[in-house]
Amino acid sequence: MKNNYTKKVKCAGGIVINDKKQAVIVNQNNDSWSLPKGHIDNGETPIQAAKREIYEETGIKKLEYIRLLGSYQRYKIGLDGTDDLSELKTIYIYLFTTSQTTLTPIDPHNPYAKWIKYNEVENYLTHREDIKFFNNSLKLWI
Repeated sequence: MKNNYTKKVKCAGGIVINDKKQAVIVNQNNDSWSLPKGHIDNGETPIQAAKREIYEETGIKKLEYIRLLGSYQRYKIGLDGTDDLSELKTIYIYLFTTSQTTLTPIDPHNPYAKWIKYNEVENYLTHREDIKFFNNSLKLWI
């Protein structure tokens, strides 16, 4: 449910895959898992923001762009794990491949990243809308 204090923000990120049929996921604030993504800064395009966020949250610099997978909306994850209605995100997700295997996040709010087999990603993602988008996108790139 939306309230009168909902801030609308635009975010971008990606599904980054490797040749071992794995995708990278990131830990946020030591309490949730998601795809690497974050706010689009002033002056950035969504693709620029996606590449920057992926680098900050995973350390991956070597990205090969494949395509835009689409966008979806969801609320920010609250401290108690429920939807925080103060922020509604529109998230643009791009598909990338990489040959880089070592993950070294530099964002202190996203301290961990790991490679997960495609068919196991949904078991880690915290937000139901992230899971839904990931699963729906599989048919576009698997």
